[in-house]
Amino acid sequence: MSSLLSTGSSALLAFQRALNTVGHNVANASTPGYSRQRVDLEARIGQNTGPGQFGAGVDVAKLQRLADGLVLGRQLDSSGEMGRLQQLSGLATRLDMAVSDSVSGLAGPWSEFFGAAEGVTAEPTSPAARNALLSAGTQLATRWNQLDRQLGQLDGEVNDRLVAQVATANRLAGELAHLNRDIAAAGPNVSPDMLDQRDLRLGELAGLVGVETVAQDDGSVNVFTTGGQALVLGARAMELGTSPDPYRSDRLQLSLQNAAGESMPLRSSVVSGEIGGLMEFRERVLDPARAELGRLAASFAEGFNATQRAGVDYNGRPGADMFQVPVPQVDRHAGNRGDATLATRIGDTGALTGRDLVLRFDGGNWSATRADTGQPVALSGAGTAADPLVVEGVEMVVGGTPADGDRFSLRPTAGAAAGISMVLEDPYAIAAAAPLETSVDGGNVGNAVPGASRITDRAAFAGSAGARIEFIDAGQYTIDGGAPIAWEPGQPIRGNGWELDLGGTPAAGDSFAVTPTPPRSADNGNARQLAGLDELDLLAGGTLDLNTALAQFTGKVGGEARHADLALEAQTAIDTQVTAERESISGVNLDEEAANLLRYQQAYMAAAQVVATADTLFQSLLGAVRR
Repeated sequence: MSSLLSTGSSALLAFQRALNTVGHNVANASTPGYSRQRVDLEARIGQNTGPGQFGAGVDVAKLQRLADGLVLGRQLDSSGEMGRLQQLSGLATRLDMAVSDSVSGLAGPWSEFFGAAEGVTAEPTSPAARNALLSAGTQLATRWNQLDRQLGQLDGEVNDRLVAQVATANRLAGELAHLNRDIAAAGPNVSPDMLDQRDLRLGELAGLVGVETVAQDDGSVNVFTTGGQALVLGARAMELGTSPDPYRSDRLQLSLQNAAGESMPLRSSVVSGEIGGLMEFRERVLDPARAELGRLAASFAEGFNATQRAGVDYNGRPGADMFQVPVPQVDRHAGNRGDATLATRIGDTGALTGRDLVLRFDGGNWSATRADTGQPVALSGAGTAADPLVVEGVEMVVGGTPADGDRFSLRPTAGAAAGISMVLEDPYAIAAAAPLETSVDGGNVGNAVPGASRITDRAAFAGSAGARIEFIDAGQYTIDGGAPIAWEPGQPIRGNGWELDLGGTPAAGDSFAVTPTPPRSADNGNARQLAGLDELDLLAGGTLDLNTALAQFTGKVGGEARHADLALEAQTAIDTQVTAERESISGVNLDEEAANLLRYQQAYMAAAQVVATADTLFQSLLGAVRR
């Protein structure tokens, strides 16, 4: 009877634990990160009692947490990628909308501006047409400014999000360290719920920064970034931080405090998650877009100004600049020891690439490398006013004295779109007319025809009263009877502050007369050049026109957004699969738990009946003995 009572009571205790576990599962069916638990039962070993061995009841072998470490690893990887791509896709889409939208983009003001330039070509003496061009120019410059300001706001938002996400990541890392300590202290008796809490925080941290884990013998896990930098070592958490960029104090960079307590910068390539996505967006999408926007603005403004200076205005004076563009930006490294400064200017718009460079002074020599890859870039010149440093279309004059190891960040076009402005206010100052009026001598026997003319030196041209060009033969000419000047087809005729294109083939004795265009001329020779500027190959070494460059810029930004969207869609499908796999192992199935509840309830009631039967038998035995 004692054996029967022991068997029944063991069953009561076992099924009570099973019922408690089922109830715990049901209660946490919607708890984030909860893993289903199960009571594993095992039979007690019986004792030999004569003819056979009878069972001794049941014991709870263990409380099992249904979780798969391999699935957790895949889930952490997926969380990191999801966080990265969500940030990248969301911000890239916003950038694409700003650039391509008909309200905020460049396409509308761009078309209006060159349409107004066509209007001046059609009516070069019309005040209304000239005023329309100035108004369209102001609107276009304002749109450059507004668009760059939107990109600057995205840059500031990246800073703010970095600060917020770093604070959250540090909190999670601290909580993981505390959980590691408690889990290691609990040893084999650790609560499954505590392991769930750790896994939940690992997933949240992975979504922020991307993690890899290494299990330790004491039950704790060490946590590293995807680049191998330690975030949590046992019960110690390393602290992420943000610090000002050494070149730009307005921009934050990510840093990590290592085991020695030193802070080291982290590149975007060694982190994932939302923080990695923020840094990748800024470095790979936003900065190149802002630089390219500036390159377009600088090339457009410099090209338009150059064409303006090549013609004469309504008053017969050489044309003046219509737009003002900021000089390329140079920032000193915070650790520079010398007092050197760099004065910059755009020397060749066709050589501008827009990409950021790092200039370094070592051993008396300057060198340049790309800021993103560290690849060397060709640099020439001595840095003097007579022989400036020249790199990718930018000229620089060195002031002060550099020290060995001094570094500078050169951003050739990053601020151009923000600072472009309209400086021409007088509509009659638009240089619509070509600077020269030409006439062909009636006795010419060749088929040479004068073409477009340009001012090359404002001061010299202002004192020019005209000239007579006479060809000695097909390869030489004189100006006003001066020394012979060699000439080849396609080469312009160059005079005192001006030059003139010549088509066809001249013959010996052919002559041409040129005179400065007088005030109030209805000539539109230079206006045609202004109106056709968008189709001139001004960029990429003279191989790319402004219209194509603008279309490529818009297309590239849109392509980045689309690529990020597609990557996010693919990763979302992968994440859904991983989540479903985790739920199939660790998720609570209420139907299954209801069935278990009924089964364990019936078993508990049966075990209670066994105890009651044992009690009845025992009472009967006592009663018999008493009689």
